[in-house]
Amino acid sequence: MSQPPAGKRAVACCPDPSFTMRTCHPALRALPAVPRSARVPTVLCLALLAAFAAPTFAQTKLSAVVISGSREPLPLDRVTADVVVIDAQRIRESTADSIEDLLRREAGVQVSRTGSPGQSAAVFIRGAGSGNTVVLIDGVRVGSATLGQVEFEAIGLSQIERIEVLRGPGSSLYGADAVGGVVQIFTRRGEGEPRVAGNLTVGGHRSLDGSVGVSGAQGVVDYAASVSRQSSRGVSALKAGDRFGNYNPDDDGYTRDTAQLKLGFTPAAGQRVGVNLIESRLNAQYDASEYLASNGFNQDATPDFRGKLKTSIASLDYRGEFGPGLALTAQAAHSDDDLKSGGTEINRFRTQRDQFTLQGAWTPLVGQQFVAAVEHLTERAHSDSFNADESRRNDALVLGYSGQFGAHTLQADVRQDRNSVYGSNPTGRLGWSMEVAKGLRVRVLGGSTFRAPSFNELFYPGYGVPTVTPEKGRSVELGLTWRSGTTELAATAYENRVHDMIGYETNNALCPADPSYQYGCARNIGEARLRGGTVSATHRWGSLRMAATLDVLDAQDLVQNKRLARRAAHQESLSADYEMGAWSFGAAVLAVGKRPDGGVYLGAYETLDLRARWRFTPQWQLEAKLLNATNRNIEPVRDYQQIGRQAWLGVRFDGKGL
Repeated sequence: MSQPPAGKRAVACCPDPSFTMRTCHPALRALPAVPRSARVPTVLCLALLAAFAAPTFAQTKLSAVVISGSREPLPLDRVTADVVVIDAQRIRESTADSIEDLLRREAGVQVSRTGSPGQSAAVFIRGAGSGNTVVLIDGVRVGSATLGQVEFEAIGLSQIERIEVLRGPGSSLYGADAVGGVVQIFTRRGEGEPRVAGNLTVGGHRSLDGSVGVSGAQGVVDYAASVSRQSSRGVSALKAGDRFGNYNPDDDGYTRDTAQLKLGFTPAAGQRVGVNLIESRLNAQYDASEYLASNGFNQDATPDFRGKLKTSIASLDYRGEFGPGLALTAQAAHSDDDLKSGGTEINRFRTQRDQFTLQGAWTPLVGQQFVAAVEHLTERAHSDSFNADESRRNDALVLGYSGQFGAHTLQADVRQDRNSVYGSNPTGRLGWSMEVAKGLRVRVLGGSTFRAPSFNELFYPGYGVPTVTPEKGRSVELGLTWRSGTTELAATAYENRVHDMIGYETNNALCPADPSYQYGCARNIGEARLRGGTVSATHRWGSLRMAATLDVLDAQDLVQNKRLARRAAHQESLSADYEMGAWSFGAAVLAVGKRPDGGVYLGAYETLDLRARWRFTPQWQLEAKLLNATNRNIEPVRDYQQIGRQAWLGVRFDGKGL
């Protein structure tokens, strides 16, 4: 699909040029062929995955409990969707430099970032576009409604306790935009004796990562409070000689400050009221150009361009259990996403959300659960370019069922969304799984999805059209999982289609009869197919834990008959962690295939990260890591660059009962 003219500010508002390629529909077919260039790393990865399947006679561990697959806590082996859990230990031991880098280590997740940490990042789940993922923090939807995507660069890792990633259709549970999947982030909650934890780490390019927090419970009150800062001088986001002439040789660094306070009150067993306050402030430099009348509308790339993003969440929630089979949840929340961006001339983009959720869960019999929820969401958007502040309201009803019948598990959920701007959108999902042998489970799942048009696509002057309708998608997948002792294997094949994709229409004759659309407009013109497969495996031999993933993706724009931008046809990862008394060591390899971007193919690359930790007392440990140890030159997005080899050294404290 063609892009808007370079001078149109509608494109400048969106940091992801592939925003016109909204993705995702069903019909399970064979996995795409692996490109010749990918066969060596892919064969190695598959060999390792097969090796992990060696028999083990250790006791089978209990299945993890997840929320994202049904909106209520369920054991993972009772969820028919593809859900992965990244727990606190994996987060702390990872060499990831950001949440987006942490997510990309999972099968089926790719990342596109315009430079180093702090720069604009897009997360593609199963190849779906950056606006096709719902992100929740403690149940609260976050992100920019003007751009139609989440600014992952504004989310730090320090306060995160657990992340659940639902890969596949999620609109029937979470509404608009859950086309590729859902990322649900849970922050730390206080429990037990008072606990103080903190870390201070310094790295190359004047980088710093520091945090301190206290948590615990006293009587009927639980509490958790923390503050953190991450910063780096960085390197120039753009390489010299970029195609648009935006290069500025100055370093493009960032600073991110985050504070959180979480309080809970439990007046009786099974009854808890909680308050959660989070605020994050990101100040990130980037390269761009401006064209001002005072300069004769000539291109000027010399200003210090910055994006100053303030995000905040305030929520009040209640969870009550009444008898053995009934639970009630309620949440009222307000979130604010406020971006001020530019050089000499500053543009502002602000999203405010008020949401209310009331949910009930009924378990009349063991293995049988019914869920019903109502949601109300009000979104308000402000932009210096809009003629007036815009708003829309959405009301939704959700019904869900999960049942276990011997070796069989059945899940079904439906949702009806009614929006004041883009109308009514029903979605549904049906899944089945069966334990065909001890520890071996097969599952099938299909669902419908939709992506809501962003405020820019609806209201941006000279681009947005209020009659643009949501993108509609259908998805189907087939999966296998095997768990035995300390070994876990999972494989999924999927196909996801979307029609009525919103793109840039260059023929203004097809736009509304208004002179402001002389260069074109937003319109439902596209169709895409995402077809692929993922394989993941973990195994532990005593003190050694290994994990590997393989992601094969065929993401096609069916209108222009070409691959979607910035999606690699393959991606592999391999990690190993070894514990030796007070010492621990780790290594992680990530291999990413070629990606189309801006009319060229970006080269494939591999990175190697190393880490070591020494716990010299029960509460204190020293830690070191070396990122991109081979100093690989990486072009993550056309004309952009990442930091090369980077060493980090730090200290971490975690003390209980203080």
